[in-house]
Amino acid sequence: MEILEVKNNKKKYISLLLLADEQENMIDRYLDKGTMYVLNDNGIKAECVVTDVGNGILEIKNIASEPDYQEMGYGKALIEYIADRYKEKYSVLQVGTGDSPLTIPFYEKCGFIRSHIIRNFFTDNYNHPIYECGIQLKDMIYLQRKL
Repeated sequence: MEILEVKNNKKKYISLLLLADEQENMIDRYLDKGTMYVLNDNGIKAECVVTDVGNGILEIKNIASEPDYQEMGYGKALIEYIADRYKEKYSVLQVGTGDSPLTIPFYEKCGFIRSHIIRNFFTDNYNHPIYECGIQLKDMIYLQRKL
């Protein structure tokens, strides 16, 4: 297993990116300014995009594993890699996600705790309702982990 930085042609991984953020114009807001990593384990299994949001905070903007390889530790491996790689430069690793029974427990298992909420983020910024586990996502829940 190896984790590689992607410097060019990040849209090559659009199918993975869309698993975590299903509206391409929202991905376009951060993809070029973000740093992208892919996890290769006999083929690309997962990706992660991070951006500097200021004040010593590095934010995970997108993280996803191929559907056939979810719950195999690839997402956690990417988070641990990011945390280790950036611990000297940043004090906090942050992620924003919908209030979903799939994503919140995953991040909590990775050492994140709830920080703050942006009300109506999904309903205000996406051109269609987004559902996960039958629940419409409305608010963006931010979680943080000290580095």
